[in-house]
Amino acid sequence: MTSISGKTDIDWSAFARRLAPVQVIDEAVVVKKRSRDFFWFSPILNEQLKRCFGDLVAVPKTVEEMKHCLKLAFEAEVPVVLRGGGTGNYGQSVPVDGGLILETTGMNRILEIGDGFIRAEAGVLMADMNKALKETGQEMAMFPSTQDIATVGGFVAGGSVGIGSLATGALREPGNLIRLKALSVENDPQEHVFEGEDVLKIHHAWGLNGVITEVTLRTVPTVDWIACMATFESYEDTYAAGYTVATAEAISPKMASIVDGRIVAYFPGLKGHLREGCHLLAAYVPADDVAKFTQMVTDLGGYVDLTLNDVEREAKEIPHVFEFCFNHTTWQVLKSDRSATYQQIGVPDPADVGAISKLRADLGDDVWTHHEFFRLDGEVVAIDLPIIWFSSKARMDEINQTYAKHGFAVYEAHSNQVERGGLHNADYGHLAWKKRLDPKGLLNSAKSTVWEMVKDLSPEEIEAKTVSEVSS
Repeated sequence: MTSISGKTDIDWSAFARRLAPVQVIDEAVVVKKRSRDFFWFSPILNEQLKRCFGDLVAVPKTVEEMKHCLKLAFEAEVPVVLRGGGTGNYGQSVPVDGGLILETTGMNRILEIGDGFIRAEAGVLMADMNKALKETGQEMAMFPSTQDIATVGGFVAGGSVGIGSLATGALREPGNLIRLKALSVENDPQEHVFEGEDVLKIHHAWGLNGVITEVTLRTVPTVDWIACMATFESYEDTYAAGYTVATAEAISPKMASIVDGRIVAYFPGLKGHLREGCHLLAAYVPADDVAKFTQMVTDLGGYVDLTLNDVEREAKEIPHVFEFCFNHTTWQVLKSDRSATYQQIGVPDPADVGAISKLRADLGDDVWTHHEFFRLDGEVVAIDLPIIWFSSKARMDEINQTYAKHGFAVYEAHSNQVERGGLHNADYGHLAWKKRLDPKGLLNSAKSTVWEMVKDLSPEEIEAKTVSEVSS
């Protein structure tokens, strides 16, 4: 079998036979489909990655089968990319160098549920974890809006916040990510265990530095959450109300999302349920807090359009409220118009509504803001995931510059390299562990701008760069 990617000279038919008894997929059409994630949210990434394919897909179902795949990849020096549900937005699971795609969805057992935690194999769907937890009176402390197709291993490798992060903080906050197991890529792959702060050595590294096989996450007691949707005449009033709700001591929301009314028009599932032409505050609050939430919104000049428990929501055939937040907001727009894209923006002072107003006035009609609140180090912070009507890379650069001019941080959503996105710099701790667990640099190495510069150093020498950068 010849190379589908055109980037390898391996006899893929022979390699596939050596992978037995692991299930393999070698049909070119299917391999190409498995080579994609949601990078096409970005027209810039779409142009860069749309012709990047793997050569073979393997679907191990046990840790031993995964070890077998990694051992053979190490021996043949085959590039490897891990894939969960393929819900990433930056091409994390796209095999830029071709090679072997290891799909984790076959490793899908929930291993243990205890008081305050759930332990599962990397390929378990987040929705299945929430479903299993419900029977024990618990729920995930946080989960992505894509929970129906997102795997827990993929969420840990590429995610950072989700539904619930307003209550429990980002995934990296102490206690949320309890334990990880990850395999090395070597002649005899070893399983390494990371606990406590050590989980950050593997978390959010895009599968660069180890093959996550098992995850233990924090759970919390189930709450009777009510989906609340309120509308306001101005975006500034909506944002101010969202910040008030997010920081209020009298109520305990787990989500607060602010959406420009022009974006809301792209939500057909809410048609006829909200005031037309208004801006939206979408939130989850405990049933006991709904009256307080309603009073708060009313006092701030808004109108509560909907308060629904799950039974009421299903009766009205309305989607989950979280399907209108985070990057699901972008997805709702893209269903109707593929010329839209987005960006990721850090808000310097979430309490400063005036700064939001001045920024919006300067952005232009092709940028429609959308804010999410969550906790970081115990404090409420905000991010903007705006809908941007893409015209050119030059215009995107102008938009980024406008945000920067107003003091807002741009976390580049249009790069498939980890240092250019949310990290904003090299994580030498991650790269040191890559050297330890992936000495040949076979795991997703194209997604790091720095790996080529440090790959010949020892792990200790790589880690020392963190110290030298901080001291300088």
